[in-house]
Amino acid sequence: MGCMFIETETTPNPATLKFMPGRQVMPSGTRDFASPEDAEASPLAEAIFDSGEVTGVFYGHDFVSVTAAPGADWSQLKPQVVSVLLDHFVSEAPLFAGGDASGISVPAEDEDMGDDPEHADIIAQIKELLETRVRPAVASDGGDIQYRGFREGVVYLTMQGACAGCPSSSATLKHGIEGLLKHYVPEVQEVRAA
Repeated sequence: MGCMFIETETTPNPATLKFMPGRQVMPSGTRDFASPEDAEASPLAEAIFDSGEVTGVFYGHDFVSVTAAPGADWSQLKPQVVSVLLDHFVSEAPLFAGGDASGISVPAEDEDMGDDPEHADIIAQIKELLETRVRPAVASDGGDIQYRGFREGVVYLTMQGACAGCPSSSATLKHGIEGLLKHYVPEVQEVRAA
């Protein structure tokens, strides 16, 4: 394995730091752990929560973002998180307990707002834009966005990771994403957080 270096980057949310191990974390999709109970599915997330004052862990394609509790001191927490990540990646331990696909996050059906069936082509267009334009931008801030539905001109989305708690997320959603979608898909009247 040799020497490994974990880079850290700040995010728009001062409580959240992004840790980049320089290799793939999630082969596809993302995973958000909002509590130690959630983290039981992944030994790595569990170890990060155990390191102390952590309120959230988020796995992206090639990064792990960690949200510290209010009042936590990053100067003490950061080296702990880095050492947990190093242990994990150097030992090549499985990311999820049991090493099977049960750890992959699949949103429950009832969380979705549903789609108007007659708008299949518009929905395809919205999803395409989110995938190609919006997600890469949101990922660079250490988060992700989930499509939840399109009904009566309203697109429903959920923000995750660093984006979920940060003060700029509702602004990002409203201005950036809404403006983009309206520009390309005139049927879109509004974007709301689901």
